Amino acid sequence: MIQWKPFIFQGQVHDLSHLHPKMVDYSHKSKNSEQIYHCSVQVIYGLHCFTRGKKAEETIDQALCYKDKREVRIFDFTRYELSKQLPEIIAKLLKSHCYHTGKGNFCVVEIMQSDGKTQEYEVYFQPSRSSKDVLTLYIQSAYMRDGKYSQIRPKRKKIDFHVVLLNTLTRKPIKMPK
Repeated sequence: MIQWKPFIFQGQVHDLSHLHPKMVDYSHKSKNSEQIYHCSVQVIYGLHCFTRGKKAEETIDQALCYKDKREVRIFDFTRYELSKQLPEIIAKLLKSHCYHTGKGNFCVVEIMQSDGKTQEYEVYFQPSRSSKDVLTLYIQSAYMRDGKYSQIRPKRKKIDFHVVLLNTLTRKPIKMPK
């Protein structure tokens, strides 16, 4: 499992332990019956939750580079600060509006206020079944919808998170809602 090492820049330590893998238990009562199902989910956070790619013609300070086994990216202080909210966002997914992107993953959008204006914090995730009773929820990326990202938003259709969990658990396809 991914245990992110702290990022140290100019003598300041940026702790990433809030993004270490965690088990989250979800319970949901079926609308058509009294049945309640429980689901244990191993939540894993990816590198893109606190880093960003290089901008065109940008000169990179090598001290800002952070890498995992697959890639090297730039530590993003804004994404890092926002990432501190991710465990709470993930814990309340059953009560949030989730969206099917049509690209094999899903997202949840948190609305945040910054200097009097509304911004969208988008969290992209992909579920998978890791065992008979346990799912893995890989948090692929999380960022504010701004700048270059404002023009490349994927199509989104609302879907209940419990549908995502139940279908993943029972190995049913998760179709894009119409």
